Amino acid sequence: MLSDIQIKKIEDLCIESRRNILSMVYAAQSGHIGGSLSSCEIMTVLFHLCMKHCIEGKTCPDYDSRDRFVLSKGHVSPIYYSVLSQLGFIPKEELLSFRKLGSRLQGHPSHACPGVEVATGSLGQGLSFACGIAMSLKLDKNPANVFVLLGDGELQEGNVWEAFMQAAHRNLNNLVAIVDRNRLQIDGNTECVKSLGNLSEKLKAFNWEVFEIDGHDIQQIYSTIEQAKKSDRPAVIVANTIKGKGVSFMENNAGWHGKAPAKEDYEKAMLELK
Repeated sequence: MLSDIQIKKIEDLCIESRRNILSMVYAAQSGHIGGSLSSCEIMTVLFHLCMKHCIEGKTCPDYDSRDRFVLSKGHVSPIYYSVLSQLGFIPKEELLSFRKLGSRLQGHPSHACPGVEVATGSLGQGLSFACGIAMSLKLDKNPANVFVLLGDGELQEGNVWEAFMQAAHRNLNNLVAIVDRNRLQIDGNTECVKSLGNLSEKLKAFNWEVFEIDGHDIQQIYSTIEQAKKSDRPAVIVANTIKGKGVSFMENNAGWHGKAPAKEDYEKAMLELK
């Protein structure tokens, strides 16, 4: 269980990240706000409390034993960069270079940015990358875990389900997938575009250990990730979230999937995040 002090620290980091996300996308006048905001708690708890991470040559003696992370829904790079800046991988002042020509912080993460394991952006491929990494770690008898964050919209891609099959077939119990289940994608509600139905039951049928949680409950996220790490088979966490979480007029609004705020909207949103 997390203490009240630990929970408050994560809450503060989430507010900081939400402000960073808005500032980055506003400065670039380009980027994806909705899904970045919905995955704030997930990413913050994962990176600050659950993952073993390190900066090569600086913070740990055994770099190879670090946990790996794949951002399958690569368009929500603003939250990724914000968390990496909090951990010291990149300077915080670099965040406002987001999506600028020559910046290390491109719209989708690339190896130009320290801390990024896999360049991602084409939806539906991240879980396959994660499976490959998990398999190689097992072959090397490396105890590291692999985490991958997927969007629910990308679960409409067939490649994802091939990867779910592969992970179960190879018993990749060093792999934890997290689905940001905010139920909105660029074209609207996921259930209207292409219904995922009872997602948890589908995933159980693919022989994964399945957890379903409130994706904004810090204690639940932490406890479930820690439990998933101990699974004897691949584990997936279906995290029910709110797209645009934290900004009232962006919440549950598909229009903010990939829209940059105007000055008035930016100022209004920042006032809410204090």
